[in-house]
Amino acid sequence: TVRPTSGRVKRGKTVRLAVLDQQFDALTEIAGDRVREVLARTRTSYVVDGRELTPAQLLERLGFARAHLSARVGELSGGQKRRLQLLLVLLSEPNVLILDEPSNDVDTDMLAAMEDLLDSWPGTLLVVSHDRYLVERVTDQQFAIIDGRLRHLPGGVDEYLRLRAAHPSPSHPPATNGDDRAATDLSGAELRALQKELASVERRIARLTDEIHAAQTALAEHDHADYVGLAAKMAEIGVQQTQVAELEERWLELSELVD
Repeated sequence: TVRPTSGRVKRGKTVRLAVLDQQFDALTEIAGDRVREVLARTRTSYVVDGRELTPAQLLERLGFARAHLSARVGELSGGQKRRLQLLLVLLSEPNVLILDEPSNDVDTDMLAAMEDLLDSWPGTLLVVSHDRYLVERVTDQQFAIIDGRLRHLPGGVDEYLRLRAAHPSPSHPPATNGDDRAATDLSGAELRALQKELASVERRIARLTDEIHAAQTALAEHDHADYVGLAAKMAEIGVQQTQVAELEERWLELSELVD
């Protein structure tokens, strides 16, 4: 436990806290157990989107192959351990969940499944991540540490980028053409990170496009005499269309880097 530098921390009696960190310390204690044995010790069901799933079914939804249920925890790959780690955290039924770089060690399929699960999760999420699209999808409010202080970003990650551009750090001078050329020489890890972001952007574009179509249908069916309501719906559609346009620009940038 880290002591606060000032003030005090008061924890509510009803708070059930869980943490998904970047380490696998919790799995070390059960490294010799088979996955099937671990699941047998957990609760028998978990409700997702109104459907009751067994732990094994939920693990499969996270992209964990049924064949690996007989494997020992210590023999699992990093991605498989991350799936099991997330499952065990969810089955503990926390109402406050802290996620530290949750997209590490996961492929695009698990990232999509994780986004879907967290997007509909009923509790409080505190997400620390460099994946802006994951943060923007599963959280309602974004914050950044700027000049050593935690600052609320009503405008989301875009506001943070504008602040960074307006006040560049002396230790990070603007990139030159030579830097741009060097940026194209990506390592394997950097390429995988870009591919994950690209897949995340594609999913967000698809989701927003569906929302726009639904909003346009609602607009067409709305009472045409309600000018205030019509204006509000049109404004909402305009915001969504702007978001799609920005995401499409980012998609093009990422596609060029990945190709």
